[in-house]
Amino acid sequence: MTGPIAHKEPRGEETWIVTDGSVGMEAQGIAVAEAVGLPFGLRRVQATGPMRFLPAPLQLLVPPSRLLRLVAANAPLEAPWPRLIISVGRRSVPIALAIKRLSHPHAFALHIQNPKVPARLFDLIAAPVHDNYEGPNVIVTFGAVHSITGSRLADEAKRFAPRVKTLPHPRIAVLLGGESQAFSFPPELAAALGAKLAALAKESGGALLVTPSRRTRSDSLAALAGAIKDVPHFVWDGTGDNPYFAFLGLADAIVVTEDSVNMVTEAAGTGKPVYVQALQGRSTRLSRFHRLMQERGATRPFEGRLESWRYDPINDTELVAGAVRRALNLETKG
Repeated sequence: MTGPIAHKEPRGEETWIVTDGSVGMEAQGIAVAEAVGLPFGLRRVQATGPMRFLPAPLQLLVPPSRLLRLVAANAPLEAPWPRLIISVGRRSVPIALAIKRLSHPHAFALHIQNPKVPARLFDLIAAPVHDNYEGPNVIVTFGAVHSITGSRLADEAKRFAPRVKTLPHPRIAVLLGGESQAFSFPPELAAALGAKLAALAKESGGALLVTPSRRTRSDSLAALAGAIKDVPHFVWDGTGDNPYFAFLGLADAIVVTEDSVNMVTEAAGTGKPVYVQALQGRSTRLSRFHRLMQERGATRPFEGRLESWRYDPINDTELVAGAVRRALNLETKG
């Protein structure tokens, strides 16, 4: 660790969202930043040179100014420093803490997810319950923080509705993930899921609203699209903005693949029935998450049939943002 810095660097009133650039992590940071209310900017960061091979706990021992010189970023990591740092994911931890240590007065540092370092290094941590991470400055959230609100879904649904106005109800949104360290979604599994969805659409007289993610293989999407071609459907082809939020607003029920905590929690933010489709692979951490979501009454395994149930929408974003605003003495949102 370095000693105290003798002079005071300028500091702005901005929030820096520090991530490795992955879409899911940025979405969580943006959700909280929007709820806090300060202007914000993204800092997509990546260690370079020898720092790439140094484990995060050892990176904390590197003088912060030197560490930041070995970080590639989409925007300068220099004064004026932010008032609030929101970091997401383990790779962002040493970089966020270096920024905090260089800023004087120190920026308030919030980390989202389990940082894999002592909680005391951050001012506040928001960790999902399935991470089993606790501490006096830790807020335990149920799943991922997100930006799903009733008004946002209504606005997005209204904007997109003319494109699907001929599709019958019930409308079933299908949120597709894909390849990850723990899971795989090959074409044969996609075709099987498509056949199950097509049978459901025929039985219910409804329609399918399908949107892939960046991790969805093109051949898997093609296999699923081929399997549902004879039932009413809309498959987003990647042209224009992703109708993800519109589909959540338009849907009567939602089917989502099991590989994404973000997508499952966002679906559960609607309060609508959410079905989880199993993929190839396994994750102990995600298995714990899915068990908790089922116990909460938000999700059920997808078995090819529609049911109706109610639960309170899951969204802990304001819980986290409110704690930050209080810590920063910001005016409470109305």
